[in-house]
Amino acid sequence: MKRFCFLLIISGAMLATVAMQAQEERRAPRAGRGTERGSRQANENNSGLPELTVRAQNMNRLLNQDVGNARWMRVIYRQLDMLNEKNAPLYYPVAPMNGMMNLFTTIFQLAGDGKLPIYQYLDGYEIFDEAHRANFKDVLDRFEILYETVPGNAQERFVINESDVPSEEVKSFYIKEAWYFDQNNSVYDVKTLAICPIITRMMDIGDQTTPMFWVPYEEIRPYVANNYIMTSNVNNAKTFTVDDYFRRRMFEGEIIKTENLLNLPLQAYCSPDSMKIEQERIEAELVAFEKALWFQPDTTQVASTDRKASKRASARKSSAAKPEKKEKEKEKEKKNSAAAPKAEKSAPTRSVRRGR
Repeated sequence: MKRFCFLLIISGAMLATVAMQAQEERRAPRAGRGTERGSRQANENNSGLPELTVRAQNMNRLLNQDVGNARWMRVIYRQLDMLNEKNAPLYYPVAPMNGMMNLFTTIFQLAGDGKLPIYQYLDGYEIFDEAHRANFKDVLDRFEILYETVPGNAQERFVINESDVPSEEVKSFYIKEAWYFDQNNSVYDVKTLAICPIITRMMDIGDQTTPMFWVPYEEIRPYVANNYIMTSNVNNAKTFTVDDYFRRRMFEGEIIKTENLLNLPLQAYCSPDSMKIEQERIEAELVAFEKALWFQPDTTQVASTDRKASKRASARKSSAAKPEKKEKEKEKEKKNSAAAPKAEKSAPTRSVRRGR
């Protein structure tokens, strides 16, 4: 009897141990999609921006505009004022709000997490290679932005409070774009090449604007292709992304430089009075080149042919209307003649001469 009770106790303990192990296995995370999703969410929580998937990287390569086959190309530099109504969607909200952030905050966080390469701003030209790659820590020290460093797996991470991000002070951008014509595909288009944020700070001598760094647009596009923004004060529906904003050229910017042999900006050879005239001249050249690519009919010849055609049509109408008018007049005369009474013939009278 004792032996039987002892066996029952041992078997009960073994069953309890097996049940506890099964319950722990049920609670433990399994390797697979769940683990990948958990690690992805952890990375998102660090920066607030998702990691690029392989599909997003492949899509970015497909959306890349190849200008290597262009037989004609002109590089234009523009300055975008963020306080302008057309450029305001890239500036507001100044501070992150309801999961939304402006263009500079997105660039700043990506650069701080090491997901986005930034390059030095050089006076007059820019080079996108490893030798001219800017260190994000040097940028923070140069513009006196408060931060804390946290050791990471590959490199140290920078923790910056939202209030310390100088998003409100970045009130303008430099945009480098290429107008090109691809003869092989018969395409005339514009490609945004790079973006440079410009910080504006109040100093004792007045406002001081300083370009911060250059960022290739192809590196930013995968992150802003799904970043929807509000583009109108009347329509509050977010129907366009930041990438659409640049591809559709919904912004408005003044030309400050064109790539030339002497590498001179407009300010170097234009006076303040002639600056606007030079900008309009360059814009007109871009439009004129596009018109010269395709057949444009002569407007004077088209107008003269239209006049001749209208005259012929009016003559045909008048000639067709004349016989109808004559027939109507004849019918009217017949009706009038039938309706009028016939005059009675008077009897002949005999003339009588008086004799003297």
